[in-house]
Amino acid sequence: MRRTAALSVLAAAVTAALLAPTPALAGDRGGAGPGRHTVTQPTLVARATLSADFLAPGPPSGALATPANGRQGPFAGQVIPGFSGVVDAGDGTFWALPDNGFGTKANSADFLLRLYHVTPRWQTAGGGEGAIGVGKFVSLRDPDHRIDFPIVNGATPERLLTGADFDVESVVREKDGSFWIGEEFGPFLLHVDPTGKLLAAPVPFPAGKSPQNPYLQVGETPRIRASRGFEAMAGSRDGRYLYPITEGAFVDDPVQRRRTISEFDTIAGTYTGRTWAYQTHQDANVVGDAFMTGKHELLLIERDDFQGAASVMKRVYRIDLDKADADGFVRKTLVLDALKIANPDHLGSGDGYGTDDPFSLPVQSFETVVQLRDGRLLIANDNNYPGNAARIPGTPDDTEMDVVDLRQVRAPEAGDVTVVGHRGASGYRPEHTLASYETAILQCADYIEPDLVSTKDGVLVARHENEISGTTDVADHAEFAARKATKTIDGRSVTGWFTEDFTLAELKTLRAKERLPAVRPANAAFDKLYEIPTFDEVLDLARHSLTCDGQPVGVYPETKHPTYFDSIGLSLEEPLLAQLRANGLDDRRAPVFIQSFETGNLRQLDRMTSVRLVQLVDCSGAPYDLVAAGDPRSYRDLVTRAGLAQVARYADGVGLCKDLMIPRNADGTLGAPTSVIRDAHRVGLEVHGWTFRRENQFLPADFRSSADPNAVGDLAGEIRVFVGAGMDGLFSDNPDLAAATVG
Repeated sequence: MRRTAALSVLAAAVTAALLAPTPALAGDRGGAGPGRHTVTQPTLVARATLSADFLAPGPPSGALATPANGRQGPFAGQVIPGFSGVVDAGDGTFWALPDNGFGTKANSADFLLRLYHVTPRWQTAGGGEGAIGVGKFVSLRDPDHRIDFPIVNGATPERLLTGADFDVESVVREKDGSFWIGEEFGPFLLHVDPTGKLLAAPVPFPAGKSPQNPYLQVGETPRIRASRGFEAMAGSRDGRYLYPITEGAFVDDPVQRRRTISEFDTIAGTYTGRTWAYQTHQDANVVGDAFMTGKHELLLIERDDFQGAASVMKRVYRIDLDKADADGFVRKTLVLDALKIANPDHLGSGDGYGTDDPFSLPVQSFETVVQLRDGRLLIANDNNYPGNAARIPGTPDDTEMDVVDLRQVRAPEAGDVTVVGHRGASGYRPEHTLASYETAILQCADYIEPDLVSTKDGVLVARHENEISGTTDVADHAEFAARKATKTIDGRSVTGWFTEDFTLAELKTLRAKERLPAVRPANAAFDKLYEIPTFDEVLDLARHSLTCDGQPVGVYPETKHPTYFDSIGLSLEEPLLAQLRANGLDDRRAPVFIQSFETGNLRQLDRMTSVRLVQLVDCSGAPYDLVAAGDPRSYRDLVTRAGLAQVARYADGVGLCKDLMIPRNADGTLGAPTSVIRDAHRVGLEVHGWTFRRENQFLPADFRSSADPNAVGDLAGEIRVFVGAGMDGLFSDNPDLAAATVG
């Protein structure tokens, strides 16, 4: 029954586990024994940057750009605001495409659309300058009047194209040296010759127009949101087909996580009508770039719009157009999590946030992935000059090009103690957000733990409680003021706002905040950034992620207040199991535990599923379903020998309050272990303990560092005592420390 845990490298600092290179993709299993397998460890092998303030020749630009980070236009030449698309020239140089300049039609009329020929002078383990040399450029232009709508430079002979005409974002080079460019204002496909001259009229997208489309009719509703056109486009190796991908969902699509991949025949000059659907992790995520690696396989960037420490999703997936999941979306496999790349040679170290080991690319606009001829990946950023400052707050991000080797390494040996990221990594990010869960995964948790409550329309979402005033900004929403109520939950009067009074769409307008700001003030810096995730979104993240030893990330959901939710007609068990089935996680082999503080719903679940079940046991009180039924048994009764034998009839494990395993003495120090771990093992139950937190106020007196209740104490020391007593797994707000300790 017991699932072995992932190991991190040994370390003692708070960020110890984060310093271990993380495998992104499980490899072939082999070797002499259990745990002897390889994983793919993305490793930074080369890096080069271009100063954010670099100016290319040309007229001044950015007169109307939004000032930011101490920079204000106009600038004395042409800004290069990062790279939205890159083409490998095959000789160590590249063609790089900036976007429309400064973000909108209104502020980019003085920005000239160009392709720059660039030469990275790489910094590698052997040294090197680490700079990007900018050479000649190709100006996009329309001297033959292929465009039939007004453009900024329409009255000039060359008709140079600007950022007020097109928002160019993606590029593919043909064998004849011409370029196909995907853009967002139409969205259009542009075909230019090797000198940048437009060869034909812009090709419109038959599935819809954006608000900036020049052909949009009065009263016509745009089907594509602004800046959600062809951010990504891949080209087949033979040059026959292009695969432009919508950055966002269609406005009228009921599934807002769907992104559409289309096929365009370059010979016929038309769309073929074939389309595929890709599912993002959350509605707001976007597709940043794509690159064809085989006849039907693409690399695809999925990213969020956050930067720096707030970043959650900066990933490269491999998708296969010939393979779809049960919901009709192309299957995706994680290739690279750009938030954790091994950097043993410390390339770029000292250049700001995310440049140590591990290295990360925590920029807002991660918009380039190219597979080089040797199989390594080139990744790069659009820096939205002067707006982005992911590396150094207050300083515009440089443009950077990074080469990542997907090298095979032997996976760490698996350990015997399971690490559960308690509500994610709630010691570092607001709990029950994808940011918290992603941080837990990066910190080598084996499982992530969502507490589940229901919305008014029966959707399970991750919140610690159904009352959400302490974990969201609901009190700041005047439109929901009348929803404040007083209810009796599990026999206790509670006043606030409750998930069951909101539809999912309404809850998605709220943002999470730190529940314990006085204890974790650093977490409050992330307040009002993140959505409330659905259970499906949590499962989706887990099943597309891997632990630090290359195993599937597990999910450990807790049903909150099941008796209460049953009483209002919003049963939790059926939708929970339905979501597990939909995600292929509904059998005993799946890395899933379902837990509850009540007993009745676990007995019910035992009849409904083979997924492993865990009876949660508090240090005091009684399961509410027993209280409601007039049953006098308490939690203490559940952990007697007879009680544990009864629990073993319907559950596979117990999740115990720490004091039940090792009580504290009168002076707050740890006492002698009780027999509960041994008794649970005798009847075949796993024992997982909760909750292990690093702050002094949560630690036994003998592991506190000072009298400051919020200072960091010796969590590793406490964990070692409980593991020594036989505990099989633990819930921790600080999975990095837990993983490093049990390793």
